[in-house]
Amino acid sequence: MARPPPYNLGDQTSFGYTTVTRRWPVILTTVIDVLYSTNHNIALANEGKGDGNVALDEGKAMIERISRLKYRMGRVNDLEPIERDGEPLVDEYNVELARLKEEGAGTWFSAPWLFAEYRLLRTHFASASSPSWRTFDPFGVQKRDAWRGSGRAVREIATTMHILSRELGDASQREERAKDDEGEKLHNDEKLRVLFKQMLQMCLWCDLSLLTHLTAADIRALQAADERREAFILRNDEAQVWAHLVKGNGKGRVDIVLDNGLFTDLVFADFLVTYTPYVGRVVFHPKLIPWFVSDVTPPDFRAIFEELSDPAFFPADDVTDGIEGKPDSNAHLQEMVARWKRHLADGTFALSVPLDTPLGGTRSQSTAGGEATPAYSRADATPEEQAQFWTSPWPYWDMETRAPALWASLRESSLVVFKWLTGDVQWPAYTPFATALGPLAGSFPLLSLRTNKADVVVGVDKDVAERLEREEGQKWRVDGRYALITFEDAAR
Repeated sequence: MARPPPYNLGDQTSFGYTTVTRRWPVILTTVIDVLYSTNHNIALANEGKGDGNVALDEGKAMIERISRLKYRMGRVNDLEPIERDGEPLVDEYNVELARLKEEGAGTWFSAPWLFAEYRLLRTHFASASSPSWRTFDPFGVQKRDAWRGSGRAVREIATTMHILSRELGDASQREERAKDDEGEKLHNDEKLRVLFKQMLQMCLWCDLSLLTHLTAADIRALQAADERREAFILRNDEAQVWAHLVKGNGKGRVDIVLDNGLFTDLVFADFLVTYTPYVGRVVFHPKLIPWFVSDVTPPDFRAIFEELSDPAFFPADDVTDGIEGKPDSNAHLQEMVARWKRHLADGTFALSVPLDTPLGGTRSQSTAGGEATPAYSRADATPEEQAQFWTSPWPYWDMETRAPALWASLRESSLVVFKWLTGDVQWPAYTPFATALGPLAGSFPLLSLRTNKADVVVGVDKDVAERLEREEGQKWRVDGRYALITFEDAAR
């Protein structure tokens, strides 16, 4: 099947059109507001200390640059080349932009979505023109505020994980107890399978309420709830994924390409390494620069362990500790995060790049930004250079040819978990998942946890897709109600 063209951002029926006319301008306005506020604070701190301040001047220039981009975007102007700014992918982006312009697809309303979004997100991130701001995340405040609002759910999930520990014990303790008791083993396996399903659904919708206690009655309730939620999971390969993990060698490695929802990914990873006998290590792959607003960067990853350890980080108005009959959720949270820190210390949890990697990466890996060949394309690319690929303007199906070292590393994994995978291409919704993966299909076992929040949907039964199109138009593709759990094994 020939690959269809990318979605046209100028198509007024598409979610892409909503993005370029509404979502992107809102993002840029928020960035400008944050820069203005931060610059104002710099000016106040610098008051009376003489003329000029490098950070202040650079901040003003950034505000001007982003305001200009926002103006041009709204008037169907051409995408502009990236100036040589000390960051990676300058030549690679500009060569592709020239090609797109020759094809009449070089404007904000005609370029491929990912390519245009890369240009937008890249605008503020230029070390040569604003070195004082290189480690500043313009979405940081927005991410932290949203995260602080999750305190009650975070405490509840910590209590659930505490109960999980009390009822199941870790994997080695449980295996020892069940060694001579087949009934006990089957009971534990059923609990783990049901909980695995809940973990996947939690990661899909970042919904911390999907996990509950572990009594027999609770498991029956979860199974009944599963049947209701099944209507909104348009493809569900949960059983195949679980079977794949079970038949593995016992202590495999799982890689998670981080999107948003870091806390739920950590809970999922903790479940896999602590309570199942099938996974021994989880590697988390961050984005090196601020990406799609909420994607996880190395500083975000470091920060969450300290934030969870700080009793004052979440608002205290919903804490029930000390009330008769209520669980000590703060203690359970500290118990959970202490276990996570141990996982990080002993290598059970690992970041794919050095843990102290700053926003944007270290200077050594970014100084090659003027090269026509990006650092991640080398066969001996370092882990940090490999990570540049996650925030490049290329779809993941190009990984083997464009980032061979990253591709080779992931081939050593027992399972690679993605949230978004198939590119912004006009696939029919019933396109087989493997077809949409293109050259990436069969490279390694991969799991896609996709919540429908954009036009691209694949792997849905044709009858189901056609019914939803008749009943809902495009709404079912973009409003976040529906999701897909899709597994593709490695080629044998």
